Amino acid sequence: MAPRTHTRRFLKPIRHDGRDYLTTEQVAKLLGVKTTTVYAYVSRGRMTSARIDGVDGSVFGVDEVEALMSGRVRRAPAGVVERIRTQLTLLQDDHLYYRGRDAADLARTMSFENVANMLWDYEVDWGSLFRIDSATRDRIVSLAGPHARGLDLIRLTTDVWGARDAQRHDRARAAVTTAAATTIAAAVDVLSPGGASSNGALAQRLWPCLTAEPATAETIRVLDAALVLLADHDLSAGAVAARVAASARGNVYAVLSAGLGAFDGPIHGGATTFAYRMLAGAVADPRAAMADQMYLGGPIPGTGHVVYRRRDPRADVLIEMLRTSPTADPRVVDALEEIERRLPSDTFVNSDLALAALALAHRMRPDAAETIFAVARMAGWTAHALEEFHETRLRFRPEGVYTGVRPTKY
Repeated sequence: MAPRTHTRRFLKPIRHDGRDYLTTEQVAKLLGVKTTTVYAYVSRGRMTSARIDGVDGSVFGVDEVEALMSGRVRRAPAGVVERIRTQLTLLQDDHLYYRGRDAADLARTMSFENVANMLWDYEVDWGSLFRIDSATRDRIVSLAGPHARGLDLIRLTTDVWGARDAQRHDRARAAVTTAAATTIAAAVDVLSPGGASSNGALAQRLWPCLTAEPATAETIRVLDAALVLLADHDLSAGAVAARVAASARGNVYAVLSAGLGAFDGPIHGGATTFAYRMLAGAVADPRAAMADQMYLGGPIPGTGHVVYRRRDPRADVLIEMLRTSPTADPRVVDALEEIERRLPSDTFVNSDLALAALALAHRMRPDAAETIFAVARMAGWTAHALEEFHETRLRFRPEGVYTGVRPTKY
């Protein structure tokens, strides 16, 4: 009897949204295996589980089960990854929301630590976190070498801190969030040019790592706002990389390393560096700086966006704060406004250029914008990991389309 006839006649599939499904027990019976073996098929990417309201446990599409029985493993078309359900970040109508709250409002009213706790749905006591010792800090800096960027130091700190944590594989929410917060704080300590950074809020401790300009309440408020606005941005490349690592049940340090790896490129985190260089030239001559970019044939660094259509809400907040800041270099603000005036009507300044303006206006190190971005986004990657730890393991398994030399048949 054909598998299809057997399956539909004798097992009474569950009909849902036009498809037939079987329970885990039905699949195990049909395949002649234990239910644990069915879950093993899922973890290896041979089957895909689903959930139906009102039905206990996982269910499996009949067509996929029949394909497995006949030796034809059915997968999603190549290049297609399932839609990832998340309760973290919403991008809608040129607005950014964290758990339903406008990130622009949060940037004006809440600290980075409180927003991180909100994304994590857990109250970490940031003030009581274990601080990195000076010997470990010095070893990391020495290992990185004199030409290391801030991002290099953050990546090394994450790896070293994870290697030292005997409980790193604990996926309980309290353990994950505390480890993440401790790693973020440790990275800031390592970034500090004089050793351990000062006490206080994270933005206050990060400021002297980026510039020799004295901090004020106003400048710390702007830096804190930048950290909040960049904490997460839905399923960007770094977030997807972090979720893939979490799906394989990597610990939080592995998740952060995966996110940092995807972040460390000219299109993601490095985009702020190109924006910084362009803006630095624009301070001297905005017309010449933009003419040079147009001559190269690409878009103006730090403008436009693949998601936003008319405005980047993160840039709006930062630029507004810079315009009213009494200590920001007015030449940078003027250059930024001149760039805005000369942009085509269908584009706009995005967060990369706004963050570069923050760095340049306060005489920060050339990679400061990228460093701020990385520190902030570690909070979002942790939140994505916490969600992914509750999903089916190893669910990211797109099918490769082989285009190489075919084996010879004898």
